[in-house]
Amino acid sequence: MIYTRLQANWILTETNDWIAVNKPSGLLSVPDREGKEVSLKSLLREKYNDIYTVHRLDRDTSGLIVFAKNEAAHKHLSLQFEARQIRKIYQGLVTGSLLQTKGSINAPIAEHPAQNGTMIIHRKGKESLTDYEVLNDFGIYSFVQFRIHTGRTHQIRVHMKDTGHPVVSDAIYGDGKPVLVSSLKPKFKLSRHIEEERPILNRLALHSFQLSFNDKDGQKVELEAPLPKDIRATLQQLNKRKNR
Repeated sequence: MIYTRLQANWILTETNDWIAVNKPSGLLSVPDREGKEVSLKSLLREKYNDIYTVHRLDRDTSGLIVFAKNEAAHKHLSLQFEARQIRKIYQGLVTGSLLQTKGSINAPIAEHPAQNGTMIIHRKGKESLTDYEVLNDFGIYSFVQFRIHTGRTHQIRVHMKDTGHPVVSDAIYGDGKPVLVSSLKPKFKLSRHIEEERPILNRLALHSFQLSFNDKDGQKVELEAPLPKDIRATLQQLNKRKNR
């Protein structure tokens, strides 16, 4: 989907210093190097003028992202990210069942030497730490909560690929296949008026769920972005399949 304007329902909450947005999958967080594509930051600037980048989400990751509205707030929040004082929680679907339902992945990440924009586990990479906990094991997929202590590019995606359980519908680190209801329901039949089945989930199944940080007055701020419709619908079908 091509986004041309800021949607009011994306905005979760805002103050004079920052704005929290529930970013849709498929939209860039900030302009890329060429600057030709629309980004969430450029859409926000049309409304707020001054918008400062604090952190980023992958284009295909949905969910919670915070931008600063002034230089003081930008510095205050950026320092917390750099000092790893921000609590960052993601939720997502991965393929298969994990051997351990809870654990930590501590594996350094580096840029792929030949494939632009792709990351790999490499001993000379930057320190990367991800905690995970399986919230629901569906066999074919698992619904997992992640806490990232570092903010490396594609961190969760690279770490999950390394475990052999890539994020569902990940075109770079997994098979990129969409989720079809027919793959979850053995007796599923298409309506005779429909020629081809539409996927229930057709994008990276990863969502930025929660963020916690301290505001300038020292008050703790806890933010949450509800799961998007496509992930909720997939979980609903998986629960039905599990309980059959």
